[in-house]
Amino acid sequence: MTSRKPCFRYIEVCMDLAEFDYDLPEELIAQETLPDRAASRMLVVDRSSGQWQDRRFRELPQFLRPGDCLILNDSRVFPARLFGQRAGLHALPVGKKNPARHEYLTGVAEVLLLRPLDNQGLEWEALVHPGRKMPVGERVRFAADLELEVTARRGFGERTVRFHAPGDIFAAIERIGHVPLPPYIRRQDEPADRERYQTIFARERGSAAAPTAGLHFTPEVIERCRVRGAEIAFVTLHVGLGTFQPLRAAHVEENRLHTELFRITEENAARISAARRLVAVGTTSVRALESAMRAGGLRESSGETGIFIYPGFEFRATGAMLTNFHLPRSSLLLLVSAFAGKELTLAAYRHAVEMRYRFFSYGDCMLII
Repeated sequence: MTSRKPCFRYIEVCMDLAEFDYDLPEELIAQETLPDRAASRMLVVDRSSGQWQDRRFRELPQFLRPGDCLILNDSRVFPARLFGQRAGLHALPVGKKNPARHEYLTGVAEVLLLRPLDNQGLEWEALVHPGRKMPVGERVRFAADLELEVTARRGFGERTVRFHAPGDIFAAIERIGHVPLPPYIRRQDEPADRERYQTIFARERGSAAAPTAGLHFTPEVIERCRVRGAEIAFVTLHVGLGTFQPLRAAHVEENRLHTELFRITEENAARISAARRLVAVGTTSVRALESAMRAGGLRESSGETGIFIYPGFEFRATGAMLTNFHLPRSSLLLLVSAFAGKELTLAAYRHAVEMRYRFFSYGDCMLII
């Protein structure tokens, strides 16, 4: 029998990441959206009773009450996946370990842009593929007048890249980029994904993946939430590696998340502060709220957050949560388990599998009250 080493955050012993695993038949991973955004199923989980019920997302307003504030992430997904042709290495300076040379490589390269490092969009954090074979100095050409260069290695396929092109880089990305569908959606993106892999309230460009709990909303559902007496407020958290990068350490507490940019405006902070209960739509809204609380309270705020929420975490703002179903062993499943409790969360997931719910980005959702 092996003993667990002491940990210093939230709880006294380390948790194994394997404790947050579950069996999921591959056919339950949703590959397409439903024709109607609001037609998804919704598993309602009550934390106080430990019970759940099978409902439809369109019934969400029934679970709201006057004084609630629905928190929506208004980050907008941009076509962050680029496919280009590997165009070789720039000459390396003479006197370095390798002599000056031109090495031309062939094949397709994939670049997933994560976030810009300047206002013009010239320099970016990115994931590249094939990661191990793309050294500093390699170029990728997307068009006769558009290419980028790898300028730094960051590990696990991550790179810093710099575009070389005239004109508006963001406009060029919008023109040639593909919708960054997650890898478990085993098909190429289609024109319809540009609209469906986007919430109807998306405004602030910056996400490399959709805040998927918000995909279910329609104008009609939002209006019915208002009729029930719920206020609507927006936060912005740009989804990047901090949300979707796999956890690699076997012990939960040994993992760290990449930082992501978030912002809460003064107007929205006032609405949030006046609410009796905050109903966060998506794990990204939860992370923005809880990051703001730890940065000085629910007021106007912005910055970077690498907040990592797992069981034992003390929630200071979130009163209820709407979320999709998440991958096993992911930081998102850990966050949900922190809010609802690990045993209740995994039991609800087993029920969802048994009842053939649709999983992940284009799938069904769970309301935790």
